Amino acid sequence: MNTFTRMDKFFPDASDDTLGGRLSSARDAVGVSLADLANQLGVRHETLQAWEADRAEPRPSRLVNLAGILGVSPMWLMTGQGEGPVYGTSGALSIEAMQNHLLRMRDLHNESGRLISILQRQVDELQRTGRHEHGAN
Repeated sequence: MNTFTRMDKFFPDASDDTLGGRLSSARDAVGVSLADLANQLGVRHETLQAWEADRAEPRPSRLVNLAGILGVSPMWLMTGQGEGPVYGTSGALSIEAMQNHLLRMRDLHNESGRLISILQRQVDELQRTGRHEHGAN
């Protein structure tokens, strides 16, 4: 027999997290991939990724749709108060949810590497330009 408990039993105050963090936690709890959830909502994968990274926020109608799909209250997504995601009684994630979390971590790692490369090129260019300008004076 499977017994389930709301996440708020284990973490009573999710209000310390962001909307993106709560969205990500709820998605992990139900074990749905970013691509699958984006498809269900009819939004681009990048749009959902931006919501989870707190670079953008969903419109109210999308927020209600998200809450329904993820089995949480819209208020919980917005504030951390209310009905949060359902986990097993041990509080453990399912293997599928852990795999989704690992995949998302890899995506974030790759994105971090890409941003580091861009920043390094910008610093190199500024140093090259700065040396050239200082040498001309």
